Amino acid sequence: MAGTQPFARRLAPWLPAIAWAILITGASTDLFSASHTSRYILPALHWLFPHASAETLEWLHSFIRKSAHLTEYFVFGFLLLRAVRGEHRGWRIRWAIIALAIAAGYSALDEFHQSFVPSRTASPWDSLLDTSGAAIAQALVWLWFRFCARKPVDIKEVVDLAARE
Repeated sequence: MAGTQPFARRLAPWLPAIAWAILITGASTDLFSASHTSRYILPALHWLFPHASAETLEWLHSFIRKSAHLTEYFVFGFLLLRAVRGEHRGWRIRWAIIALAIAAGYSALDEFHQSFVPSRTASPWDSLLDTSGAAIAQALVWLWFRFCARKPVDIKEVVDLAARE
């Protein structure tokens, strides 16, 4: 019963998700604006692709930044699912929906926060991309439990099989 567990035990599964949310918030500051990340990413891209045009390098920079949105919320979605399910195992649609709703809400708040950072822009498309990352995490965890996780062993089947041999 969740109500009878000590608070620290109920909080423990949430700590990685909370830490990741703090990291996401930190990435929403001026320090991770396009003008700042271009100082590091564009020279690295130019080194990797010395013959690429400036437009291509800018496109790659944008692609990397958008991929970061997807990736950070993929991880966040996974950590939220882990937190929501607590000590339970497996996958349930209810847990996935709750984790996805939290990720989508946090994404919207994150974009709202960015609207107050002069070097950043708030975009509903970024929020949609973030939410998509969390949804992909839910889908992959579902696929894992559906097709890859070990099936529970039925003790009665094992006993019957042993009795036949």
